[in-house]
Amino acid sequence: MGKIDWDKKEDRERLWHSSSHIMAEAVKEFYPKAKFAIGPPIEEGFYYDFDVEEPFTPADLKKIEKKMKGLVGKNEKFVRKEISFEEAKKLFRGQPYKLELIEELKKAGEKNVSIYNSGSFTDLCKGPHLESSEPIKAIKLLKVAGAYWKGDEKNKMLQRIYGISFPEKSMLNEWVRQREEAEKRNHIKLGKELDLFSMHEESPGSPFFHARGMVIWNELAQLWRKEHLKKGYEELNTPVILKKELWERSGHWDHYKENMYFTKVDEEDYAIKPMNCPGGILIYQTKRHSYKDLPIRAGEMGTVHRHELSGVLNGLFRVRKFTQDDAHIFCTEEQIEEEIIGVIDLVDYFYTKIFGFDYHVELSTRPEDAMGSKKIWDTAENALKGALKKKGMKFKINEGDGAFYGPKIDFHIKDSLGRTWQCATIQLDFAMPEKFDLQYIGKDDKPHRPVMLHRVIYGSMERFLGILIEHYAGAFPLWLSPVQIALIPIADRHAKYAEKIRDGMLEKGLRVELDARSETVSYKVRDWQKQKANYILVVGDKEQGNGTVTVRTREGKILGEKKVEEFIANTLKEIEEKK
Repeated sequence: MGKIDWDKKEDRERLWHSSSHIMAEAVKEFYPKAKFAIGPPIEEGFYYDFDVEEPFTPADLKKIEKKMKGLVGKNEKFVRKEISFEEAKKLFRGQPYKLELIEELKKAGEKNVSIYNSGSFTDLCKGPHLESSEPIKAIKLLKVAGAYWKGDEKNKMLQRIYGISFPEKSMLNEWVRQREEAEKRNHIKLGKELDLFSMHEESPGSPFFHARGMVIWNELAQLWRKEHLKKGYEELNTPVILKKELWERSGHWDHYKENMYFTKVDEEDYAIKPMNCPGGILIYQTKRHSYKDLPIRAGEMGTVHRHELSGVLNGLFRVRKFTQDDAHIFCTEEQIEEEIIGVIDLVDYFYTKIFGFDYHVELSTRPEDAMGSKKIWDTAENALKGALKKKGMKFKINEGDGAFYGPKIDFHIKDSLGRTWQCATIQLDFAMPEKFDLQYIGKDDKPHRPVMLHRVIYGSMERFLGILIEHYAGAFPLWLSPVQIALIPIADRHAKYAEKIRDGMLEKGLRVELDARSETVSYKVRDWQKQKANYILVVGDKEQGNGTVTVRTREGKILGEKKVEEFIANTLKEIEEKK
């Protein structure tokens, strides 16, 4: 392979996959007794899993990285070859993980084994790779982590080295700069500093939201309810624990069981819901529906639980317990396109108008474990494509990446650091209405099958909040901010005046905190700037005499003396406009 087109995912993956082999070659030279597992490209960079006698240290990583740079400088070729299973077993003698993979390939019906050679290293690998290491111009090893073989905690813990590489040194420098900026914005660190949430071993993967964090949560939920009410949605609430039979009928038991939690009640099997849809379906079934009732748009801020391995948990981004801003739309086939467009418009309103996010769209199609016939899937996929085309939206197709019950449209927002996050989704489902025998009475007075749309706007409330923390670096816009105003009296004699202002602001619904600590005014101002209060008001003799406050922003800009009523009016207007 020649020149790298960095905008192409497949080119990035080839470069990263090839870099993982270079890393394995370097490890082999330092640790000849190492056992090699797998080394794929990932979303950003690559890793390789090793079974070694002692864990890798930071000093080891520096040594391995230096060796990798030397190997890259030799312009090593990546040469593919197919060999028989017998040859492969001889070649990888003493490498138990490779031998296990070879047996799996044989059982899967493969005729030969694909290997790649680069320098002194040969790996069991289907590729693809670069032609040579020449395009790799910059490498950085990032960290070591424990990883169970095949992600199964019953298997041996291996040592996973993560790395990243680029075709230009300047790209690595920019990536490092962005990582440093991202670390400043780390939502776990800011969550602690700003008293928003905490994580506890007593319930791993389940965030504990503090009072200030709940302010942001409630503002997001209030906005969600207000805008959905305007669009004709009703709000539901369904139980967290439901019987096993329901999950068998919905298909989750066969397709999602490994991600679910189970319990027994009165000797019967139950599951803690990983998704809200079956509960919404049960509510739909409680009464007879006419075509005149459709579409029914039913929303639910539903708490769900999904089993995640402890090693992948990450603050608010990867959790076991979270709340989805779900909605399920029951409609006729004729209404599908209009309903999809309505959801697209709602997503666009939230992302563009409220939060100012840019986003791109992806369409995911039928996976291997799909429920329902190919004909139904083709109809569903064509309906989603038709709606996107009617809106004039560009979209990328992800083949085979749909949900097990239907194809989906995913919305990927871009944050202030240029990172993308998949949040909103629209899933078109013909299968579950069939499984639950859902009906409505049509114009012909006969029963018909409705179609079901599953959709979210925020996605996971926890994850969306984490994204916002990092996007804003904790400095939230006024309408979202936990502490909008910090009020500082200069001396004790100004306390009553400050209390009167605070009480008046509280009555208007403003979030204000009066700071009467025995600290200097300058110390308190700096502290509230660190706590990201939008406005810091100082009151002393002059302000008390004039009925004013002296206003400064958290960025340190002094706006000067303002009449209290004027300041309150302007602040309420800023909140209303969601600037």
